[in-house]
Amino acid sequence: MGSTPEFSRREMIRRAAAVGLIAVPAMSALSACASGDSGGDGGKVDKGRKSEKNPLAVNESAPLDVVIFDGGFGQQYAKDAEAEYKKAFPDATVKHSATQEIQTQLQPRFNGGTPPDLIDNSGAKQMDMGTLVGKKQLTDLNALLDAPSYDDPARKVRDTLRPGVVEMGQFDGSETWILYYAYTVYGVWYSRTNLQKLDAQYPQTWEEMLKVCETAKKKGIAGWTYPGKHPYYLPFSLYPFIAKIGGVEVLNRIDNLEPNAWKDPAVKAAFEAYYELYKKGYILRGTPGLTHIESQTAWNEGKVLFIPNGSWVENESKKTTPQDFGMAVGAPSSLDKSSDKMPFGTLWASGGEPFVVPKNARNPQGGMELLRVMLGRKSSQNFIKSVSSLTSLNGGTEGLTLPPGLASSQEALTKAGKNVVNPRIQDWYVALQKEKIGVGAIGEMMAGRLTPDEAISKIQRFADDTAKDSAIKKYRHK
Repeated sequence: MGSTPEFSRREMIRRAAAVGLIAVPAMSALSACASGDSGGDGGKVDKGRKSEKNPLAVNESAPLDVVIFDGGFGQQYAKDAEAEYKKAFPDATVKHSATQEIQTQLQPRFNGGTPPDLIDNSGAKQMDMGTLVGKKQLTDLNALLDAPSYDDPARKVRDTLRPGVVEMGQFDGSETWILYYAYTVYGVWYSRTNLQKLDAQYPQTWEEMLKVCETAKKKGIAGWTYPGKHPYYLPFSLYPFIAKIGGVEVLNRIDNLEPNAWKDPAVKAAFEAYYELYKKGYILRGTPGLTHIESQTAWNEGKVLFIPNGSWVENESKKTTPQDFGMAVGAPSSLDKSSDKMPFGTLWASGGEPFVVPKNARNPQGGMELLRVMLGRKSSQNFIKSVSSLTSLNGGTEGLTLPPGLASSQEALTKAGKNVVNPRIQDWYVALQKEKIGVGAIGEMMAGRLTPDEAISKIQRFADDTAKDSAIKKYRHK
């Protein structure tokens, strides 16, 4: 790896490994790798001729290298968009790859200066976004955002996107490093049918939540489950619960790594409420050992009522979902209607499936053009129909019959109105959020191995360590 005046080669590798940019087992092979700032434009293909049909000046015969995360949304939607790209540029060859091992597969290519042209950097083993941005390894996507949209040349791409999507891709300036393609609704997912069997509705207060769980328990049904092997799913409902109790400013202070942010009374109240699910025996037995697929399957089979998840779950679990399941998403229940700072209906919704074009991509114009295709109405509706999820294109559902979970997501967004939160810790500090907060503390608490106070103290130490680590670039709410 190329050195800098401030750090030795060994120190740079150590620090990159510490924040998850470099896989530690591969360190012995990294001594000759290229740094994020090296490589220049030496390997890039020549630009094509800019025209009305080719606003990004794509080289019409240049190969395009695409890597897609093969998770809840699968990869067919990307293949379909690539087919549209091929229609526009028939002389281009498109190399399509899919993997769940994004970091393992792609980090050596980044280090060697030969990354793909477009990457869906998602999943449990995604590359750390904040580190990629901090090490200047990504292409600014403003050229894409300022290009004419695929369907209406009079509108820029940026003007066709849902509120907040562009801002999510920005970190500490006007550059846009990430384009979130999906639009995800997070929350407490449930089966309308299975609640009806208990003569129950979705609980709007935490007291009602505990009563429903107790009713279910008496019938041999668990109240909650979650992917115990990936407990960073728990914040999908826990973070908006915190915001609902204490206001969005509590999440902003957490995102900003402010001292004692995790010791806010709203955090303590939310943690204690969730811990009560464990203490009262409302968690499905064996949950700490379950994968996301196993927990979703148990939920589909009616063994459990509630599961924290994102709107990709409808597509990901469709093989085991009964036809009459009535999948739906609920916003966090009110802890105390009289004192909660935000109303019932407050939920977390934001861009998902982060797409990036590496700085050292050989064909960055092609990578951005494929994204432009994907954000067109045809590709967007194809995604909606095939994977039961919204895209970041604002609208696109006109004329479509939405499946139950997606229809519920739309209803939840409408009900939330302006009360939509978007914690940035998940993309600013991926390693902190997933492995330390999720696995190291919240997962331990929900398994009964830490009390809420112990979990909060542990998380605050993790956050403080991240704040003090000069190798990790910091970001703040504007």
